[in-house]
Amino acid sequence: MDKKRIYLSSPTMHGEEQKYVQEAFDTNWVAPLGPNVNAFEKEIAAYTGCGHAAALSAGTAAIHLALKLIGAGAGDVVFVSDLTFSATCNPIVYENATPVFIDAEPDTWNMSPEALKRAFEKYPKPKAVICVHLYGTPARLDEIMAICEEHQVPMIEDAAESLGSTYKGRHTGTFGKYGIYSFNGNKIITTSGGGMLVSADEEATRRATFLATQARDPARHYQHSQIGYNYRMSNVTAGIGRGQLLHLEEHKTKKKEIYRQYKEAFADIPQISMNPLNPDGDANCWLSGMLIAEGCKITPDMIMDALDAENIESRPVWKPMHMQPVFADCDFVPHHEDGGSVGEDIFLRGLCLPSDIKNTQEDMDLIIRTVRGFF
Repeated sequence: MDKKRIYLSSPTMHGEEQKYVQEAFDTNWVAPLGPNVNAFEKEIAAYTGCGHAAALSAGTAAIHLALKLIGAGAGDVVFVSDLTFSATCNPIVYENATPVFIDAEPDTWNMSPEALKRAFEKYPKPKAVICVHLYGTPARLDEIMAICEEHQVPMIEDAAESLGSTYKGRHTGTFGKYGIYSFNGNKIITTSGGGMLVSADEEATRRATFLATQARDPARHYQHSQIGYNYRMSNVTAGIGRGQLLHLEEHKTKKKEIYRQYKEAFADIPQISMNPLNPDGDANCWLSGMLIAEGCKITPDMIMDALDAENIESRPVWKPMHMQPVFADCDFVPHHEDGGSVGEDIFLRGLCLPSDIKNTQEDMDLIIRTVRGFF
């Protein structure tokens, strides 16, 4: 197409990344270890206040290792947010445990504390709870943590989308026993691919690093007493992350401005509402989502098709996990006592709008004008 491509959320490079990557090349540290990896872990720990961090090949690897550290396995149930990407849930199955999906709630689109309470009534002894901060908006952490603590069940925070977001002044990813971040290409900062496992527990973080480097025993020869994984982050990609981290607050400010513009632009249209933000938190607004009112004849597909005709990328809201064919046999606990699913309703009426921080004002005006044209 002749029209300029407007992306949903593409990487934004600044130049400092190249300096750290060049250092990796100049010193021949191109393996999955080295000074950039060590420094990136310390810098993330300092920025978030998490305590300790292990740089890994993906956020999925971080969730997998968190489940390994907790000891999830065959016969165990793990409660997990239903309205999320499959990478949140797949590691549960890697360990032969059983996911039970917890519905979203309308106030933040995150895990419903009400559904979580009912899940504990049905399954009193789950191995863990995995709570997602969807699109960068913090979940209702006080309530969710209180429920987990009451039942003495550890919480894993999937903060893949919420790096930089805070809840009551504290960074998401630092509330649970373990937290995970993602540096995928479309995230608020990127290493092109990669993730981080964080925890206040230093020994557990050390064990995660051990497992991520093929669980090699401290012997002169190659000896392995347990199964390990090739999950360590490359020193080259860690260099990209170090340069990106210098601009995280700048990225967050721009993401929040994009959300603000959409919210103000659609304020006079009663058929449109934006994804809700938690008033007790400060969201990074990684993606701005909109919801079309019930009964409206306009559908998300119609809007996405119109945006696509202008060469503008958008995408549907995550399809809830309980609706996925691969998880058809898994249990689902809805938010509403009558069985109605909040997540399914959001999926059917919602879409994610372009949230790229490189969008110009002309880009934003075109997006907004295209959406408004339906109403």
